[in-house]
Amino acid sequence: MSSLIGKRLKALREERKLSQDELARMFGFKDRQTVSAIETGERRLSAEELLLAVEKLASSLDYFTDPFLLAGEGSFSWRQSGVSNERLNSFERVAGRWVAAIRTLAPAVGKPGPNMRQSLKLTSKSSFDDAMSAGERFASDFELGDVPARRLAEVMEQRLGILVLMVDAFDGVSGAACRLPELDAVLISRQEVPGRRHFDLAHELFHILTWDTMPPEHVEDSSERSKSRVEQLANSFASALLMPAAVIDRLAPAKGYGVEWLNDTAEALQVTATALKWRLVALGRLDSAAANKIPDTALRNNGRKVDKRTPPPLYSKAFMEVIALAIDDGQVSARKAADLLDLTIEDLADLCATHGVKVSLDL
Repeated sequence: MSSLIGKRLKALREERKLSQDELARMFGFKDRQTVSAIETGERRLSAEELLLAVEKLASSLDYFTDPFLLAGEGSFSWRQSGVSNERLNSFERVAGRWVAAIRTLAPAVGKPGPNMRQSLKLTSKSSFDDAMSAGERFASDFELGDVPARRLAEVMEQRLGILVLMVDAFDGVSGAACRLPELDAVLISRQEVPGRRHFDLAHELFHILTWDTMPPEHVEDSSERSKSRVEQLANSFASALLMPAAVIDRLAPAKGYGVEWLNDTAEALQVTATALKWRLVALGRLDSAAANKIPDTALRNNGRKVDKRTPPPLYSKAFMEVIALAIDDGQVSARKAADLLDLTIEDLADLCATHGVKVSLDL
């Protein structure tokens, strides 16, 4: 707890634009070394000092003590378009509570995170061919089959220990990657069409696997043709992972890559037809001039006039299993869990049932 309080004190000090010397004077400490020791967890704040911090920094006690909160910890990278910083920061605080809940509860119910993280040997100087090769290798190494999109989330959670959450996000927010010292997480807007969801998932996976060598920006443009080199590398990796060359070649038409083939093949691969079109260009199967003559309007929703498919259920089965175990074990009350997930207790019970998760709730 002292380490947690220290990190949050540092985050609040920096938010208030105070130096360690200024904070030391505020607390009546002799020097800034005492503040430094508190922020690194080497020294505990006494109860009186904690109350003084609440008063002097105009904060709440929960800010320092609530385990279901991310403050001064973790980094998010948001994939969005046209969302204001205020709205994005608001949603990040909410999303941070979901991630913090698993960070706190999973070890308590016997489901700790992975001992080692997977990574890709890529940097911002790597070529797009390098990124595509890495995507193809990932699909092959983890045996994702002819339709990699189908099992990608499952592999990320079960074999890589990456938390994958399907969420209801603000319009314009398509997904995010989150890095904590002990946990990686990916959030995906479940209201996106399936092909877009899968591309965002593979894109955010790239950021998780390359976070140490090329940490992503806090906010990134969700355009698949972003000018950022890191985002272009992520797009190349995602395209190759979801659409391996060998699979595309097996499905290749006898003559020409037309609109009908693009839409039907994209639907079979659970990707977007537009992404498939540009994957063909990257592979040299279709020249860019011919690709530009195929209007994206003809590929929208993979040729469907209206996409009426039901979005996936909220969060994930693995996530709800931890929540259910924590409730049954008394680590968190059903009411607290429902509040964390912005649900009623009845909705919580229904969501567990939807995921096939058993939980004891007093309704």
